[in-house]
Parts: sequence; structure tokens; C-alpha cells
Amino acid sequence: MELLNPLVEYPAFSAAYTGTAGSTSAWAPGPEGVVVWSTTAAYIRVGEGVTATTADTPIPANTPIPFVVPNGTGAPWRVSAIQVGSGGTVYAKPINQN
Repeated sequence: MELLNPLVEYPAFSAAYTGTAGSTSAWAPGPEGVVVWSTTAAYIRVGEGVTATTADTPIPANTPIPFVVPNGTGAPWRVSAIQVGSGGTVYAKPINQN
């Protein structure tokens, strides 16, 4: 079993979402992944300049889920969420694997 290593040099961010997607502030490139959790069921998208839609990955409420940070152009990246049934807040913390 691999362990997740929260990166102290990368802060946790949050963003509110409703039927309109909400997005966190952007992080600089570097982390391998990000742990994401939300207060209500939400669709999640991770990457450079992304905006979540109902075609993205659904996650249940209050359940931390690790996502890989896609290797793109090296630009800042973020997490975006949109509601499944009701609005809430998405929380995200960059990680690496040990």
C-alpha cells in the first residue's frame, strides 16, 4: 500500500460550487496528485484552467479521493467542482506518493 504525502509547501484550497462550477485557486506545477473531498456529492475535474461539468468524475460527499495531476504544459493547475444534487464546498490538498 502506497502512502500519500501532503506537501507543506502547497496550501490547501477550497471553493464553493452550485449548478455553476466553482474552482480553487491555482497551484504551481510539481505535485503528483491532489486529495479532493466535498461537502455534497460533486463532479470533479483536475488540470490546467479546467471547469467541471456533469460529464466529469463524480465523488460522494465527505470522502477524500486522490486524483492524479495531469502533466500538461507546466502551467498552474486547479480543481473544479459542480454539484450532483445540491451546492457545497470542495476542498483540495496537493500530495505526492511515498
